[in-house]
Amino acid sequence: MPFYTYICLDCRRKFDVYMAYSEYGLKSISCKYCQSQNVKRAINRVRMLRSDESRLENMADPSSLEGLDEDPRALGKMMREMSKQVGEDMPPEFDDVVDRLEKGQSPEDIEKEVPGLGDAAGADSLDSGDSLDSL
Repeated sequence: MPFYTYICLDCRRKFDVYMAYSEYGLKSISCKYCQSQNVKRAINRVRMLRSDESRLENMADPSSLEGLDEDPRALGKMMREMSKQVGEDMPPEFDDVVDRLEKGQSPEDIEKEVPGLGDAAGADSLDSGDSLDSL
């Protein structure tokens, strides 16, 4: 039997009512806290499933990438969101770099302070000529 969420317009409390589909719209509903019949049905949140490809396409929207060169915090936020969307384990240096970006540190300063960041030995996914800017 499904449940329906209601809000009492008098006492402002939410409550659930379990009823059969056939009863919906016919059964009189009263607040279970103050017994008022001045209630309104609350619509529950709806979740939509999206494919990995769809989520990544949305993140690659050029309008969402504007200003990343000038704003380390925005770059850090975008990198953290992308890592969540991809759902793969990132190297240990990743969280350190993203934390530094989110605090406003420039990519150039991070490269100077984090040893081996651009080395092939320090990051499996980077070529020896790559830098933080190419991540």
